[in-house]
Amino acid sequence: MKVAEFDKFAEEYLATHKSNLAVTGESPDYFARYKIVEIARRLGALGVTPKRVLDFGCGIGNSAPHLREAFPEAQITAVDVSEKSLSVARARFPGAAEFVAYDPKGPPPAPAEGYDLIFSACVFHHIEADEHEAIFRRLHERTAPGGRMAIFEHNPVNPVSRYIVATCPFDANAVLIPAGELARRQRKAGFAHVEVTYTGFFPGPLKALRPLEPMMARLPLGAQYYTLAQA
Repeated sequence: MKVAEFDKFAEEYLATHKSNLAVTGESPDYFARYKIVEIARRLGALGVTPKRVLDFGCGIGNSAPHLREAFPEAQITAVDVSEKSLSVARARFPGAAEFVAYDPKGPPPAPAEGYDLIFSACVFHHIEADEHEAIFRRLHERTAPGGRMAIFEHNPVNPVSRYIVATCPFDANAVLIPAGELARRQRKAGFAHVEVTYTGFFPGPLKALRPLEPMMARLPLGAQYYTLAQA
């Protein structure tokens, strides 16, 4: 998707997303929050408390309040190629993060120490596949030694995910990425210990079963997956 397309959908993104996700029985905010809760759980189990966090491809800021809640002491930088989306994010969540425009041809802004956590939610399926490795290399350069990168994506094996993407106006040009291929690109860019975890097995009507999901994390059928990599 081009920058102009992101700008076009910025103001109507939330309503469109809500309508598109109705089939799951959940709201956009549920999906924004569960990703952060899961990564905070994983990092907590490792004894890691990130002090500097990058939200890469933040859009209209859906992840920002949940990142702030999970990591209240962290310096949070949220970048996106769409200035219009960033304007919406700043208005929605003032003070939750520093929202910064990002030129995809260059490196994202970074503190001198690098980021302890780089987070990205369903962004890379909008980026041309042949650009992924170069972007991952630039992000690797801006990750602190031992820092983590968490990338969430839709699982192309899951039929519900394919349906949601196929019927979503702002996903018109999206190309879903197999989990193994995304992990391979991250490894080629210099990340180590890239681990794939599958999530989103149970829709809203079956949410009582969600406590079972950690036991299903290696089953490649979840609606989404994430890679957790270490620099």
